[in-house]
Amino acid sequence: METVIKSKMNKVLNRVEDPRETLDYSYEKQLELLQNVKRGVVEVTTSKTRLKLQRAKLQESIDKLDGQAKEAIAANREDLARLALERKTALVQQVDGIDKEIAELEKQEEKLIAAEKRLSTKVEIFRTRKESIKAQYSAADAQVKINESVTGISEEMADVGLALERAENKTEEMKARANAIDELMESGTLEDLTGSRDDIDKELSKIRSQSNVESELARLKAEAGKGPENAKAGEEGKSAEEKKEA
Repeated sequence: METVIKSKMNKVLNRVEDPRETLDYSYEKQLELLQNVKRGVVEVTTSKTRLKLQRAKLQESIDKLDGQAKEAIAANREDLARLALERKTALVQQVDGIDKEIAELEKQEEKLIAAEKRLSTKVEIFRTRKESIKAQYSAADAQVKINESVTGISEEMADVGLALERAENKTEEMKARANAIDELMESGTLEDLTGSRDDIDKELSKIRSQSNVESELARLKAEAGKGPENAKAGEEGKSAEEKKEA
């Protein structure tokens, strides 16, 4: 079940995924990482600057205590000179610790700056590659849509083709129905309800139709030698033969 679900989800994702959006998202993530690295460089530099300011103040205090020790010796106050030197020694130890921290921060700063440069170069290369891939994908996508539209294999064009086919079939059906109704109306099978013909007109129409039929039948008989005149001549010839035999 897990394999089936994953395969279905993968199929859905492949259908809705746009590589251009994925590339843009990846580029944004790399920019965020680059910004974090730059922020780290700024923080390390800030910390180093703060330590340098603190060291400068300690150095001023050291110089001051050194001067006080000299004055105390000049004034024959060895106790004051010793106190000043003790304080000076403590401050010198703090300065040594700060110097070590500053040196460590400088190393971190150099590493972060080098990493920021490498990452910045990679991000720029990725951006150029991304835009190239997006342009190629857009061109290919447009070409596929054009070809699908021309060949009619796209879903939209297939729907249009089916709609056109249904419209043509319905048009042919309506034309055939109209022709059939016209033929039935001409033959009198169907009555034109919108017309003004009454029963007399119908009867007269039937008489005219019957007269036309009789006239056409007489013409055919005349052409075949079976008209009324030929029939009369035949009767007269038959009577003469009967008289002769009698």
